[in-house]
Amino acid sequence: MAKYRVTVDTGGTFSDFVFFNEETGKITIAKVPSTPKEPFQAVLNGIRELLDQGVAPKDISFFSHGTTVGTNTLLEEKGARTGLLVTEGFRGIYEVMEQSRGYGPVTYDLFFEKPKLLAAPYDTEEIPERVDFRGEVLKPIDAESSLQAIRSLKKKKVESVAVCFLFSFLNPDHELKIKEIVEKEFPEVSLSLSCEILPQIREFYRMSTTVINAYISPVVSRYLGRLEGRLREMGVVTPKLYIMQSNGGVSTFQSAGKKPVATVLSGPAGGVIASLGISQRAGIKNIITFDMGGTSCDVALIHDGTPVITTQGRINQRPISLPMLDIHTVSAGGGTIARIDAVGGLQVGPDSAGADPGPICYDHGGEEATITDANLVLGVLNPDKFLGGRMKLNKTKAERLLEEKIARPLGLNLLEATDGILKIINVKMEEAIKAVSSQRGYDIRDFTLIAFGGGGPMHAGRIALDLGIPSLLIPFTPGVTSALGLLMSDVKHDYVRSKLAPLKELDLEEINYLFSQLVAQARSDLRAEGFNDNEMALHAFLDLRYAGQGYELTVPSPIPPLTAPDLDLMRQRFDSQHEQAHGHKAESEPVELVSLRLVSVGMVPQAKLSPVTATGKKVEAARTGERKIFFGKEHGMLNCQIYSRELLDPDHRIVGPAVIEQMDTTTVIHPEQKATVDSYRNLIVREKK
Repeated sequence: MAKYRVTVDTGGTFSDFVFFNEETGKITIAKVPSTPKEPFQAVLNGIRELLDQGVAPKDISFFSHGTTVGTNTLLEEKGARTGLLVTEGFRGIYEVMEQSRGYGPVTYDLFFEKPKLLAAPYDTEEIPERVDFRGEVLKPIDAESSLQAIRSLKKKKVESVAVCFLFSFLNPDHELKIKEIVEKEFPEVSLSLSCEILPQIREFYRMSTTVINAYISPVVSRYLGRLEGRLREMGVVTPKLYIMQSNGGVSTFQSAGKKPVATVLSGPAGGVIASLGISQRAGIKNIITFDMGGTSCDVALIHDGTPVITTQGRINQRPISLPMLDIHTVSAGGGTIARIDAVGGLQVGPDSAGADPGPICYDHGGEEATITDANLVLGVLNPDKFLGGRMKLNKTKAERLLEEKIARPLGLNLLEATDGILKIINVKMEEAIKAVSSQRGYDIRDFTLIAFGGGGPMHAGRIALDLGIPSLLIPFTPGVTSALGLLMSDVKHDYVRSKLAPLKELDLEEINYLFSQLVAQARSDLRAEGFNDNEMALHAFLDLRYAGQGYELTVPSPIPPLTAPDLDLMRQRFDSQHEQAHGHKAESEPVELVSLRLVSVGMVPQAKLSPVTATGKKVEAARTGERKIFFGKEHGMLNCQIYSRELLDPDHRIVGPAVIEQMDTTTVIHPEQKATVDSYRNLIVREKK
């Protein structure tokens, strides 16, 4: 029997599956409703669809999963009761946070509130100990006080403990002493040490990241444990069980359970990696990814074939200082709710109808108008062919409630009011695209927009026209692109060590020694996960800044050991990168090293996507009918040709207005646009000339 790789991305409304036959290279897909109360149940339901096709559980050779369990735990504040151990006299660091409220509209918010503390003051204990800025011990840790603090947390019934001492990134001995005590006194508790989670400068960000890891760790570990147990019960025996991380690589279930904070962008990261693979095959280097699902829209930028990475992410106002794909998220998805607000205006989002009860047209009890309902009423969606005909949509009910709740209060006809909903949500998504592109110094006209997710291809054509993006690419399976990315991901781990020093005065012997420690740890971790040396790749980076700056840039470095000419090269790269990011550089100013970084990659054999050969059929053979669609006041109601995506061949050309239907999404080609099919069956959409 053939071996199968199974990947699944769980979203707010649907869970998306890709099944890859290793023998034939054939890809099949599936979408099943998500199960928010028991997220693993949707995963099992999707795998059963493959087993129902006659595949034996033992023939599943690889399983990879993009999950929102950690993210939702943090967003919904349903994590473990968390205790916090800090250096004596410094308990206020976590409570004070950044002392500021950020930038943008929040600056003027009279009702602004800082996010809730995940580790309450009542559950925070101070430990007598002190390490200085050189890493030297000023005050040895008091073992008896530490023991009493841990007993106090045990008495308070905390489920997880975060430990963050001053300068532990330079000398971890005191945090490791706490680990010894916990293992003897309170072995059942989940423990997160900042020296293991983030050995990096800047106290609050290190503490915030460590506390978040502790807060979500029991929940994520239980989820992964239950999922693995159920998979084994089904007969899935492969040891290759992976979870997508925020950095665009995967990790084993075991590693993810220890460091779940690295998975908070697990879901959208798969889409970025898939977009990278798709664009490379299409010969495109500059892309903006546009992933519109059921509850949110995620956008990211890939410049010159490299995804943009940030080390300062945020989830619900809470900083996470780990390397992650720079993904900008807005509340805009198929389930996003439209309603009339208190002053009679049309408000779209941020809340969503989700999977339960879902949009009105699902007929599962939903009474709030959503983006999906709007697309149905305007004619974009075919009520009889949603999910390939597996789910019927109630268009009559959607029209009635949109008329009653939106159109009539606004004094507009049904089509104009419904089109207004789409215009508002499109503007929100356009702002997200500009946030990762033009607002960061990139010329948006140099990029291709790759649109995927269940909703992306429905909205991307209008957005590309509005923003002046010259070309649009729709992958062959856009509704499951994030799951497809899991087939293209390697195991990836990040390591960091802070070392503050002027670049020109660096002691290369010391720097290379620190790098050698990171390299040894990285190789050891990958070997423990089953990789041999020729399956490993290492990438080095330096965090640099102009002297006196409060922020730094992560700059690619030659592989250590570094030499003096390497430092000159790093200075040139930093100046160029600073100019790109901030619009200026200061070549006469001294530069400081802040941290060393190492990325280790365990290379997983990639699923190879092959080009297809045209059958020779005419494009007319893919035409399945026609229907009228409302394109706003500019064009009104237009008659559109309908095409089946599965029947389109390479080099087929379609002139808008047109609609292309497939099981996992619907693509709209606007009157100003035309589309061609490339050799990988991607749709390339451009303006008519």
